[in-house]
Amino acid sequence: MRKFSIFNFSSRGGSVFGGQFSRIMILLILILLIAAVLRFWQLGNIPPSPDWDEVALGYNAYSLLETGKDEFGKTFPVVLRSFDDYKPALYVYLIIPFIPIFDLTVFAVRFPSAIFGILTILAVFFLVKELFYENKYKEYLALLVSFLLAISPWHIQVSRVAFETNIGLSFNIFAALFFIKGLKKPYLLILSAIFAGLSLYTYQSEKVFTPIFILLLFLVYLTRVIKIPKKYIVTSILVGMIVILPTVFYIFTNKESLLRAKATSVFADSTQLLKDSAAKIDYDMKNDDKIGLVFDNRRIVYIKTIISGYISHYDFNWLFVEGDLKRHHAPGMGLLYLFELPFFLIGIYMLIFGKYNLKTKLLVLGWFLIAPIPASITTGVPHALRTLNFLPTFYIFTAIGIISAVGLISNFKFQISNFRIWKLFAILFLLFAGLNFIYYLNQYFVQQNYFYANQWQYGWEQAANYVKENENKFDKILVSDTQPLDRSYMFFAFYLKFPPNKYQEVGANESGGFAQKHFFEKYEFRSINWEVDSKSEKILIVAAPSEIPGSVTPSKTIYNPDKSPAILIIEK
Repeated sequence: MRKFSIFNFSSRGGSVFGGQFSRIMILLILILLIAAVLRFWQLGNIPPSPDWDEVALGYNAYSLLETGKDEFGKTFPVVLRSFDDYKPALYVYLIIPFIPIFDLTVFAVRFPSAIFGILTILAVFFLVKELFYENKYKEYLALLVSFLLAISPWHIQVSRVAFETNIGLSFNIFAALFFIKGLKKPYLLILSAIFAGLSLYTYQSEKVFTPIFILLLFLVYLTRVIKIPKKYIVTSILVGMIVILPTVFYIFTNKESLLRAKATSVFADSTQLLKDSAAKIDYDMKNDDKIGLVFDNRRIVYIKTIISGYISHYDFNWLFVEGDLKRHHAPGMGLLYLFELPFFLIGIYMLIFGKYNLKTKLLVLGWFLIAPIPASITTGVPHALRTLNFLPTFYIFTAIGIISAVGLISNFKFQISNFRIWKLFAILFLLFAGLNFIYYLNQYFVQQNYFYANQWQYGWEQAANYVKENENKFDKILVSDTQPLDRSYMFFAFYLKFPPNKYQEVGANESGGFAQKHFFEKYEFRSINWEVDSKSEKILIVAAPSEIPGSVTPSKTIYNPDKSPAILIIEK
């Protein structure tokens, strides 16, 4: 009887059980331990504060746990209304089991992302081993890709924050793994369909990327897929359709479901893009510039903008030096290490022109090329979260480059003098790589909290605790909802653990929109009008420094780690 195994280390050409198996397993476990330390150490404190999406995810998970409804009174939703951005709700459900264990804390909210970050590294090991099954170094290639992902600045960043896209990446990798293994064991195609379907419940970009990715898998392995008994193909498709049915039904029955996608789309009527296009067309008409009228047409402008957005994600400055939004990378760092750049380029060349399986080449290169598609039709590009599906391909290229470079050097017949030069070069390069890694650790785990605290809405926990201790002294508590203190109502609901059943009485009739007023009990959340609000008695005002005259001495000041004032509290 054949032993049932989804993950195994058997390989074509012989078993790796025994000494090699032990070495591979030990190294894999060490990599996973390194990944766990980098993702769990000080998880609730670094980054220094949750952003508004994290507290929204956490409070809605708490609300569902306590009442079975979200903040707006919707029973077990598949889409979370949140700040009227209607995000897929799966991450909220992943938080729920950890609230009874860790309470409603930042650690509990980030815990699922950290766990799936580690699972992604494990899945990548098995995926790379399957992709390069003909390569005699496949286990070491898989280990190297997993190690690079374990220490990746990009992956650590998304694994330590409640970024739903991190779960989407994990599901897509599992979908690819079980699809490829399903070519030999067809029943595993069902698991592939389940993971692909679940990815649509994680992040908006997956609704674009995952269908294209599954199509890519089918096209690359078409000759093998058609040989699989039809019952497995049909069953897998049916299971996948059943999994995605709730979200498809929601999309077609709720016009609000795509508000976030429309708001960030380059096709949004309110974007500056159309204003610029209209101004150019007006100028062309006045000057009878027929060629200008053709190329300034909004359809041509859209195409140019999408192509520009797509290409921007291959910008080395973005990838290796600057990054994009400050919440997406450590200070003074890009998304990838500089020491990886030469191996990344070597790896692309070697994969294309080296002796690798054609299907593997097509899949990895196709994956690399389709990853930016979801982000290319949006504004604010390049974007690290919308293109997170890039990650496995970067490290596959880099690992191939490293192994190719090492192999080339080891097979070269050196003279003694040349050998010393190469040895010196290798030592210097390893020193640079080590310093690059150490620099990153310092920038992320030390400098980030100091320089980027204001980017993480720092100060709300301290402010909420102070207000909670003193709320009985006041008839009204007025909290600013103006930038940078916007979405303040959710921070207070989160930190005060405001009873969800009470909030739902208000939330069911309110909007989560950015410009809306919010309130519960004696708390009111809106912009501060100092001349009017300061005349009230027995009122506690929580405000941004810009909203309070310099002549006013606050009762309490919440400072950022760099000693700049973040939040002022005034008692009247």
